[in-house]
Amino acid sequence: MYFIDESGDFGEYSAHSPYYIISMVFHDQNIDISKDCAVLEEALSKQGYPNHCVHIGPLIRGEEEYRNIDISVRKYILRRMKAFFTHVDIRYKCFYIEKKHIEDEVIAVGLLSKQISRFLRDHLQYYTNFDKVIIYYDNGQIQINKIVSSVFNALLENVEFRKVIPSDYRLFQLADFLCSIWLIRLKTKNKTISRSEKYFFEDNRTLKKQYFNLLDTKEMK
Repeated sequence: MYFIDESGDFGEYSAHSPYYIISMVFHDQNIDISKDCAVLEEALSKQGYPNHCVHIGPLIRGEEEYRNIDISVRKYILRRMKAFFTHVDIRYKCFYIEKKHIEDEVIAVGLLSKQISRFLRDHLQYYTNFDKVIIYYDNGQIQINKIVSSVFNALLENVEFRKVIPSDYRLFQLADFLCSIWLIRLKTKNKTISRSEKYFFEDNRTLKKQYFNLLDTKEMK
């Protein structure tokens, strides 16, 4: 199974939205992750968030449903998602473009399609081990539907697409987590991290040690 999420939009470049990121979380359905999901659910429930659909961007910035939530609680939720990522048996891949150097949507779609296509070609032998590759996406952006559908169908014979409701799948929320942390990583590298993001994470050393280094442990190359 692939759970796919995105960060950003295909609009013009802005300091608020400098990158477009697509994250893909892969999970072999033969591997039981119910205990990992149960541990996360118990941790969130103890904090007063049973069955909570975690949305990392607003969590970090203190927006939307997290607007009036104390930062200590928001940090706790993020740590629980990090622990979930650490222990659950998955692999992932993030693809991204910097919108600053891209003139229009057609070019952006093409660049992302090439990245994903190259990645799938490099792992074709791996996918032949499975009877079916199921793609879960919430149909949030039509461009992603087109990219994923065209690339996966062109390279794999055993693909099935399903619309996901984010609150139903922790692995989809994990894809959102990866998009957000990758965005912070890119912005930190280019020194464009926002004031609210700096306030939440406190310093770059903490970010690198606790989050960025962790990303490398489960990335599919």
